[in-house]
Amino acid sequence: MKQLCARPISLRFLLSVLLCLIHPYQVLSQSQYSPKDRYAIDCGATSNSTVNDISWQADTNSPYISSGILASTNVQNSLLPSIAPFLTARIFTHDSTYTFPVSEGRHWIRLYFYPFAYQNYTPDSSIFSVIADKYLLLSNLSVARDTNSSNQAYILKEYSINVSSKSLSITFTPSKTPGSYAFINGLEIESMPDDSFADDAILVGHGVPSQFGIPNLALQTMFRVNVGGEFVGPANDSGEARRWVPDNTFIRGAATGAIPPYVFDITYTSTVPSYIAPISVYGTARVMGGSNSVNPNFNLTWDFPIDLNYTYYVRLHFCEIVYTSNYQRIFNVYINNQTALVGLDILAKVPSANMPYYVDFAAPMLQGDSVLRVQIGPTPNSGAQNNDAILNGLEILKLSNSESSLAGVSLPAGFHPGTPYAAGSNGRSSSTGIIVGAAIGGAAAVGLLLAGVCFLLAKKGKGTKVTAPTWLPLPLHGGSSGSMGSKASNESHKSGTGSFVSSAPSHMGGRFFTFAEILEATNNFDESLILGIGGFGKVYKGEIYDGTKVAVKRGNPRSEQGLTEFQTEIEMLSKLRHRHLVSLIGYCEEHSEMILVYDYMANGPLRGHLYGTDLPSLSWKQRLEICIGAARGLHYLHTGAAQGIIHRDVKTTNILLDENLVAKVSDFGLSKTGPSLDRTHVSTAVKGSFGYLDPEYFRRQQLTEKSDVYSFGVVLMEVLCARPAINPALPREQVNMADWAMHWQKMGMLEQIIDPKLVGQINKESLRRFGEIAEKCLAEQGIDRPTMGDVLWKLEYALQLQDNATLSNCNDAISDDSNPNVMELPLHPHGIDKSDTTITESHSTMSSEEYSEDAGASAVFSQLVNPQGR
Repeated sequence: MKQLCARPISLRFLLSVLLCLIHPYQVLSQSQYSPKDRYAIDCGATSNSTVNDISWQADTNSPYISSGILASTNVQNSLLPSIAPFLTARIFTHDSTYTFPVSEGRHWIRLYFYPFAYQNYTPDSSIFSVIADKYLLLSNLSVARDTNSSNQAYILKEYSINVSSKSLSITFTPSKTPGSYAFINGLEIESMPDDSFADDAILVGHGVPSQFGIPNLALQTMFRVNVGGEFVGPANDSGEARRWVPDNTFIRGAATGAIPPYVFDITYTSTVPSYIAPISVYGTARVMGGSNSVNPNFNLTWDFPIDLNYTYYVRLHFCEIVYTSNYQRIFNVYINNQTALVGLDILAKVPSANMPYYVDFAAPMLQGDSVLRVQIGPTPNSGAQNNDAILNGLEILKLSNSESSLAGVSLPAGFHPGTPYAAGSNGRSSSTGIIVGAAIGGAAAVGLLLAGVCFLLAKKGKGTKVTAPTWLPLPLHGGSSGSMGSKASNESHKSGTGSFVSSAPSHMGGRFFTFAEILEATNNFDESLILGIGGFGKVYKGEIYDGTKVAVKRGNPRSEQGLTEFQTEIEMLSKLRHRHLVSLIGYCEEHSEMILVYDYMANGPLRGHLYGTDLPSLSWKQRLEICIGAARGLHYLHTGAAQGIIHRDVKTTNILLDENLVAKVSDFGLSKTGPSLDRTHVSTAVKGSFGYLDPEYFRRQQLTEKSDVYSFGVVLMEVLCARPAINPALPREQVNMADWAMHWQKMGMLEQIIDPKLVGQINKESLRRFGEIAEKCLAEQGIDRPTMGDVLWKLEYALQLQDNATLSNCNDAISDDSNPNVMELPLHPHGIDKSDTTITESHSTMSSEEYSEDAGASAVFSQLVNPQGR
């Protein structure tokens, strides 16, 4: 093990000097990146200075800012790395803005804070916020508090933002607390390579590119670590003046691996240029030990404290500096206990040893512990000669949220530099706010407790035995708390201990089923009756007492979906009734169970008719009719209620087919009520199915009806191509089906990738129109996507084109809009079809008249589109 220990610092220094003489190319490559813009402002200083190769410009009579008080101190602090820029500062008692002329593109912003007393300005009084262009960087920052809690003398914050104009503004805003002020000791602005952060970081746990839209986001450097190495300062970085810290304080566990000898001869490539990371990072590493005595189940682990409710950009740096041939070291990488890389052999990724390689990941941290964990360990049964793994460096950066914030709060509406920003109102609560909040919360808790006691006493007075359920009852339609339906019915059976004796009124999600009834209907949850397994749990085929066939969805207590989804499903379906929405018959809440009972859909999910099963293939006309039915259901959701409903999980497994192949949208557990009239979106955590997620919603956590439209666009392409939305087994460019299909659509060659079973069936013009619809649905920005009403209108037209071609028996004849047999209707805001939909408080099934009216509406539409119809 001794041979793997790091060499003494003095020897490293001598070798680095020798390297400068022997390998001048490497030294050149270290500094080849030259920033276009470079500002280093020593705030409050009266003279220029140079420290550690950084030339600090004095702040006196600065052309970049005209306000503020120049402050300085003579008190030395041995914990400071240098005098500049810490012993001077500029103090602001009102909002003030630095403005720097810069070129467009990505820039580093570094803010230096060192609290010291000046005249009547005491560090404890300083609370402020910082905004750069449109991004909120810091909110209610108290440097004195943060340095005291961390036993540090100063704070350095680093950010990366994309500047879209010829100037960069940085605004400092004191809180409204009396006597508060803002200050800054040092400020660095430096342009950086625009491709430093690519937009194809791999989404952890999914193995596909995340497509976050990095150019529109700000990043905050949380950690930049030289694994197995020493501190690397700005002067020794590769042209970007970054700081790399050792990994000692982050590695966890008694076994910390080993450090191989420093390697200076690192060969950069066009794929990994020198500015990605310096030689001192790629030339050092931490390994597991390099012998087969290492436990193959052992992992090296690093833990990093982070803020929840953000997504993190994680860059892992690798360089094989020990072995020179493949199959020596094959290992896995794990992030947040999820597999990020499997079977990584670095030498299979680069031409030779000592050549760097890096991988970027996107890690959403929305819940759980405030720790981001990185692990490496041998790949079991890989055939590698050594049970070993290696890591050379890593970077963790926080991505700004949907409100352009890195500080957990939102920018005020209409804010622009120079406008006072009441930072105190949006940041951490003051003591007064805490007291008021506690008082209100306490009062609410007491009120709820009293209400509960009164409720129990009232029930007891009526002679009804009540046992509290194991989870909260589900209030619907703004009603009072209590079980869904408190009145007994002749239909219901008495429930067992631990449940309510109830049968819900018809307007509250259908009838109440006892657990005994559910067991009887499903033959004790016979595994042979399973129709499918989803995020909520298993779905069984069943038959209730009157012979009606049903689908019984039983919640899995270990599922990520639970009470909230159960409540939402009942709430949504109890308010909705439409031919193209699955009907909810009832529910069961006994014995801690969460069970939903639906109409049985004989032909199951749409996906099973496209691929993965032996079911008969659907014709092109059938597929179009199914898409039209699903579009009708979604259009009704978006327009049939006061605020509309956003499904949030549109996919082929949630489009079910009845015995006549009529499509019905199902699974409303993730649905959300749409935005109110004065809002454009609903701010909510990202949920849904990967591959169908609206990229704009994924990046900004802003949900709109257009999010469903994007998902439906994926469904359209899935229907046409008959392959999964995501297939990691395919080549990289084909993994994401929507991206792959859009590539062919934009080339006008969509017919090259259609389901082989459809070849010869599709009219060319119908296919062209269908492709155009899908392309519009899959637009990157929601504002560029059509409404579901528009999509429905165009799909009807695509079907009419197909019907006309079939009737004329000339599939190849229709090539342009001039065909005399086809007339396209103008785009119209497809309103609610009263014959197709009804909003009702009744839970009775739709009458046959409603179905015939819907069919009649389709017939009328066909006659309008086809002049020969009448």
